[in-house]
Amino acid sequence: MAQLRIALAQANPVVGDVSGNAALVRDWARRAADAGAHLVAFPEMMLAGYPIEDLAFRSSFVDASRETLDRLATDLAADGLGDLVVAVGYLGKATDSADRLGVPKGSPQNCAAVIHGGEVVVRYAKHHLPNYGVFDEARYFVPGDTLDVVRVHGIDVALCICEDLWQDGPSQAAAAAGAGLLLVLNGSPFEAAKDDTRLDLVARRAREGECALAYVNLVGGQDELVFDGDSLLVDAAGAVLARAPQFEEHLLVADLDLPAATADLPAEDERFDGLCVRRTVVHEEPLAAYDPTAPTGPAGTSERLDDLGEVYQALVVGLRDYVRKNGFRSVLLGMSGGMDSTLVAAIACDAIGAENVYGVSNPSAWSSEHSRTDAADQAERTGLHLDTVPIAGMVDAFTSEVELDGVALENLQARIRAVIWMGLSNQHGHLVLACGNKSELAVGYSTIYGDAVGGFAPIKDVFKTQVYALARWRNAEAERRGETPPIPENTITKEPSAELSPGQKDSDSLPPYDLLDALLDAYVEHDRGSAALVADGFDPEIVEQVLRLVDRAEYKRRQYPPGPKISRRNFGRDRRLPVTSRWREVAPD
Repeated sequence: MAQLRIALAQANPVVGDVSGNAALVRDWARRAADAGAHLVAFPEMMLAGYPIEDLAFRSSFVDASRETLDRLATDLAADGLGDLVVAVGYLGKATDSADRLGVPKGSPQNCAAVIHGGEVVVRYAKHHLPNYGVFDEARYFVPGDTLDVVRVHGIDVALCICEDLWQDGPSQAAAAAGAGLLLVLNGSPFEAAKDDTRLDLVARRAREGECALAYVNLVGGQDELVFDGDSLLVDAAGAVLARAPQFEEHLLVADLDLPAATADLPAEDERFDGLCVRRTVVHEEPLAAYDPTAPTGPAGTSERLDDLGEVYQALVVGLRDYVRKNGFRSVLLGMSGGMDSTLVAAIACDAIGAENVYGVSNPSAWSSEHSRTDAADQAERTGLHLDTVPIAGMVDAFTSEVELDGVALENLQARIRAVIWMGLSNQHGHLVLACGNKSELAVGYSTIYGDAVGGFAPIKDVFKTQVYALARWRNAEAERRGETPPIPENTITKEPSAELSPGQKDSDSLPPYDLLDALLDAYVEHDRGSAALVADGFDPEIVEQVLRLVDRAEYKRRQYPPGPKISRRNFGRDRRLPVTSRWREVAPD
């Protein structure tokens, strides 16, 4: 057996900030070297950020990424880190591809590089380009067809990138090449319970590859996507050796005893099942022993969050990074004392600190007393700023000039509130948060240019029943820590209402939320048609009502702010339907 101390740098890059991301690599590489690591790995597209979307088509950006990679190699050597082996993701280019139909302009590639001794010694291009869900990589990149195997201190390390692991081929090729370690660079977004699926995959691929597997993943928020880290190491039997925490930057360092490379280097590249296997030697001889004076730093398996804790933390990280990476310092939201705005306020306080959260209460003629007192209670519990701007006089002034009643009058109140929020945003530089949940967005129960305004929507992908579950989880977590629960109990127990007309309740026009959310989950996330829904046991009249509402509200969802994706299929990047369409699901008689 040969020895290798590996470090997985679970880092949080910013899309487009190639120089800043390179500085992050240098910083984390220094930490890895200080921990005595021989090899440090960074996530997929670390230098460019991920996903880059149509930035891939800009030759200036592709060139900047490639030039930054070469400069990084020189800088690492100048930092005294030339002997450290650094694997890092970057945006590359297929130099042998020409622009033609079906090939992305400029032939960009999603690549990994291995740096050593001040040089880029390996450049690997991702083979499998996902083209489902939130991924459009077939639109952006040219695939590679080479499996790179790098010999580091006498151990053959095979490389692959994210989706390569989810598809058959690379792990079997690694086994055929006799690799002792399969190193995978990832940009794998969070979805509820995906960490379990990911671990099962990693363990299976390690067994197929007959080698240990190191999986390093991005962490942080990027527009709608949240990356949860969760980097891990497993042995050749798939048993977990070490696992990084979720949703935070971390350097996972571990000592591995791996099979020493025995195969002589072939005279030319090998082939396996359509892949070219290319070998590169960095260190031929195995290490005699570890440096006992070098600490390994944090290792082991970090404590796991439960299912609700994962979702809540994903929402916090998504909001925090959207604020931070887009140059905001504070957020503003309308606080009605209702469940949605109360949960959003709690998330915002956890994300950026209560001192940077500004709530505005806009009572109308129909607002209940508890809507005002519950908002004030939360402000006292958390320390966020709360101002009150009544809107009854503004509504009267408007209706004295324009005659409105019914739904038009209800929506007017929501739009007047939105004008106030946006005015305060313009005046003070706050990012306005929209507080609508997934159930409301699904059936169109949000006022366009009213409560739908804002720059970010933290619970856009959270069903109403999940909103309540998350609120209870957050309060229980506060009690576990010996802290004041941030959400007033009365907010959780009172019946939900928009309070835009006398005695209004959500249940007046919608099925109970537990029933509604179950139906929406089947229709929105699993594409169950009306006949299938009725066969599943849903009432035909309710199916027809809800599906009609969902289909008619597509134009509203197109205009809703982005928000963090936490489900299998969110509104926006995942679910893409035409606004103009005459297809309607009709429940059978």
